Amino acid sequence: MPDAASMSPWKRFWERGGGWKALLLVVVYYALYQGGGFVFLPLLQQVDPQSAAFVLVGTALPVLLGCVLLLVFGLSLGWLRELFGPQPIRGSWWMWIAVAAVLLFNILRFATIDYAEAGFDVVATWLLAGLFIGFAEEVLTRGYVVNLMRKAGHPEILVAVVSAALFAGLHSGNLLTGQPLFATLIQVGYTFGFGICMYLALRVTGNIIWPILLHATTDPSIFLQTAYPADGALTSIAGLGNIVVIIVGLVLLIFIRGRITAREGDPALASQPVPPITNAGV
Repeated sequence: MPDAASMSPWKRFWERGGGWKALLLVVVYYALYQGGGFVFLPLLQQVDPQSAAFVLVGTALPVLLGCVLLLVFGLSLGWLRELFGPQPIRGSWWMWIAVAAVLLFNILRFATIDYAEAGFDVVATWLLAGLFIGFAEEVLTRGYVVNLMRKAGHPEILVAVVSAALFAGLHSGNLLTGQPLFATLIQVGYTFGFGICMYLALRVTGNIIWPILLHATTDPSIFLQTAYPADGALTSIAGLGNIVVIIVGLVLLIFIRGRITAREGDPALASQPVPPITNAGV
């Protein structure tokens, strides 16, 4: 990898990492994403809110635009191979608890959707939108944010907290769309816990592809099961998923340990986690 002196100012700026740069990136992304959504607004006003076209135009296409912006950013820095390559710090067995909690309730929600009422086109469009959402939000927060925090040499518990907090902060913007304050606070709490679970999924699977896919099944299962719930006791159990994810995320957060350090004179990350603390994974 070239040394800092041979880098462009743009690449050198981001390679140094840092929490404030992670915040800057998320804020700029959010502004561009919201601005891009206005492009589709005239078309959105012409489609039925209950239709697959509404999901496509109102959710999938704006997020797809965000995916493109994130890929362009990664290409400009040469980070994509680093981002989608193996993680430089290993995970521990207990991190699978976070994966299991999210996956279990995704399966339960998908099992308690009234598919006849929803219709194939709506379900298929939500699955497509979920893939875009999973890619954009994971690449941004568990990809670039985590990378920036690690490049600055922050401990992994801070990496996890900042990536989850910025992820939750993205969803606080729903206040601007008229969502009630209480509902937004609940959503922020859930997305913080979910963000911790996705960080742990990143660690324990060793590749960002798996949190992307896990996330991609979460949003469609939530929206479809909320809008088209099937009758039965299992539906009520599936509805507990958000609470469980918050609890699992907050409890497992306290066990996160480790640190990635940069080699002297080399901005690339080195796999040098600190020794594990008793009863804690690295």
